[in-house]
Amino acid sequence: MKTFNNQAAQGDLLIRRIDKLPEGVKAQNPENGIFVVAHSETGHNHVIEKHAGVEFYTTNDPMVSYLQVIESCDAVETIIKHLRAFDTHESIKINPGIYEIRRQREYTPEGWRRVED
Repeated sequence: MKTFNNQAAQGDLLIRRIDKLPEGVKAQNPENGIFVVAHSETGHNHVIEKHAGVEFYTTNDPMVSYLQVIESCDAVETIIKHLRAFDTHESIKINPGIYEIRRQREYTPEGWRRVED
């Protein structure tokens, strides 16, 4: 399992520690006990299990979301997992803090598009 201090990537996700949540973020409810950090076109989503001290936020920009991990007394690790049984990205442990999560983009002759994992 990977760990990091300031920045990490998992497939088409870029995870970056920030100082505070921006204004206008919208708290999201988990789906069946998990936050879907990034939907995959093939159903192999990037997810975080919901537990005390973890909040996930979206914005008006579908390419940007935020994660807040607060130290909790239940000592459960916060881990971003890639739900694919083969050729999967290594899980990443998220330490307490606030993070911006961006979907990566790439340039094509037709213009910018989201990187597809």
